[in-house]
Amino acid sequence: MRLMQLTRLGGGSPGSLGIPRPHECFVRSLRVVPIPEIAEDAEDSALTLTVVMFLLRFGEEIWCEHSTGCEGLLSSNPVSEAESHIYSTSRSNPLSSQVSRCLLSGRNEVQSWTTAVNQSLHMVWQKIKRQLILVMSFLLAALWYCRRLYAYLAQLLKWWSRYLQRKFKKNLSVLAEVDLLGYCAREWKGETKQAKQMKAAYEELFWKHHIKYIRQVRRDNYCALRAVLFQVFSQGIYFPSWMKERDILKLPEKLLYSQGCNWIQQYSFGPERYTGANVFGKLRKCMETLKTQWTEISGVKDHDERGNMCNILFSDESKEYKLYEAIKFIMLYQVVEAYEQMKNEQKRVPVLFSLLFARDTSSDPLSFMMNHLNSIGDTGGLEQVEMFLLGYLLEVNIRVYRLYKFNTEEFQVNYPEEYHRDWQEVSLLTEDDHHYHIPIIRI
Repeated sequence: MRLMQLTRLGGGSPGSLGIPRPHECFVRSLRVVPIPEIAEDAEDSALTLTVVMFLLRFGEEIWCEHSTGCEGLLSSNPVSEAESHIYSTSRSNPLSSQVSRCLLSGRNEVQSWTTAVNQSLHMVWQKIKRQLILVMSFLLAALWYCRRLYAYLAQLLKWWSRYLQRKFKKNLSVLAEVDLLGYCAREWKGETKQAKQMKAAYEELFWKHHIKYIRQVRRDNYCALRAVLFQVFSQGIYFPSWMKERDILKLPEKLLYSQGCNWIQQYSFGPERYTGANVFGKLRKCMETLKTQWTEISGVKDHDERGNMCNILFSDESKEYKLYEAIKFIMLYQVVEAYEQMKNEQKRVPVLFSLLFARDTSSDPLSFMMNHLNSIGDTGGLEQVEMFLLGYLLEVNIRVYRLYKFNTEEFQVNYPEEYHRDWQEVSLLTEDDHHYHIPIIRI
């Protein structure tokens, strides 16, 4: 019977250092040695097993002797002293030489593995360093671009939201009616002398003049024009008599060619300054808008439907500003007509024109336009003389309740003072002669 060749015996290391047992090293050294032919009888087999067991036991004893010394030396000086001790003992004992070679080969493997890892990392870093720098530069540029794009989109969104609010928000210029005394309580909460005067004036309007509600008008330099025109349209008041006899669309050309007023090219459209040759085209568009809207709204008989049409019209800034500029130009036309009549003494003109030309800043139509009319809608509103002129050209009586003049004769005034009894009436309410609101009478 033939025994199989021994290749590996034993499992893990018993020591804390992870060093293989000496008998394992011994057996590994014998893994290629062929076992001689052994007799097939039982006696030869028993002899062979006895020899093998003796060799294993001898190796175990040698391991126990040297393990204690190696562990102590490795703990105090794991490199130099342990290796020296192993080397000295290996000279006296061949089996210890096998153990020494195992330990030294393990350390060499660890050192070679560490060196290989370091070299690999260094090579990898040299290869990816440029690519990494390029990637980081790209990321920084992308981040900067994204921040600029975000700022631009935020600004664009802000502008677009404001545009939509101006475009679709209803009753922006003239708000819905609210209770008069409730409005007074919100606006004048203090106990100062002015607050007490305003509260008394509002109570006077509520109880004596039957003004129960108020419609707030946007506070800008078109305020008076807006409040008057809104009521003219909402009440269905038709064109004044003198407009029926003239085509208002031809008024700009008439002033230029018939009366030689070439200075109207310096006419300003509210915040807009000198417009030059474009002034005639813009004035014609304004006159067309006024005529079209006035004709359409005044032709509606139902009061509620007219009110809805006015709310829509006075929510469109572009259209309503054209209305105001058209009225301003008609005021200029009336001043030019009156000035020519006074100059030629053709017929008697209303007193309001004498007051207008008596001012140093409006002694003629040109100075009136440059010093007063062009500022309306831009830096100033209507003064009292312009209020007289507005009522005259529209042929309406503008009744104004001036609250800061409470308990005086000027608390309630009419523009113009010389008005016809058949003229329609519109009412305004003001606290300072600059900003006007619309009072609503309920009996």
